[in-house]
Amino acid sequence: MSHHWHAFVELIRTPFLHEALIWGIVPLYFGLLINELTSDKASFRTALQTGFSFLWAGAQWLWPYFKLHKAGEPELDFGAMLPVNLLVTFLVIVLGVVALVSGLRNKFPKHLRFIGHTRFANYFMITIFPIQAHYLGWTWERLFVIVLFAVPIWLLLHFGLMPVRNR
Repeated sequence: MSHHWHAFVELIRTPFLHEALIWGIVPLYFGLLINELTSDKASFRTALQTGFSFLWAGAQWLWPYFKLHKAGEPELDFGAMLPVNLLVTFLVIVLGVVALVSGLRNKFPKHLRFIGHTRFANYFMITIFPIQAHYLGWTWERLFVIVLFAVPIWLLLHFGLMPVRNR
């Protein structure tokens, strides 16, 4: 278990060891805290929070792949991005757009109400952030550690913030 704990700490610590990642990760921690302090019921407000967090993370993951041409026109270079990173990035961006639009329109698409009930989505954005930013690689061990620690972290946040929630 100690090996898994060290892998988890590496996921959490890595963004703070690299200045380029700090501005990307801090809003996700802030979003996690705000989401945990709000009601756990699906709402359009939580959909807005989730949409912003997902779009923020997706933009941070795409930013290093923008190249400027001599004419000053930006171009997105997907060639350097691994297929798994590309898939995860675009899935996060699509879910972020759907959540944000749903929150703004006060209407969820059919069968997608779950996007307004994602208080804990920022945990996953935070833990995969250094992987998606290419400071750590995708491995089965890291994926296992993210899933393994999801419930204990959720319990810690849920019960730890209970005294200040819904005041």
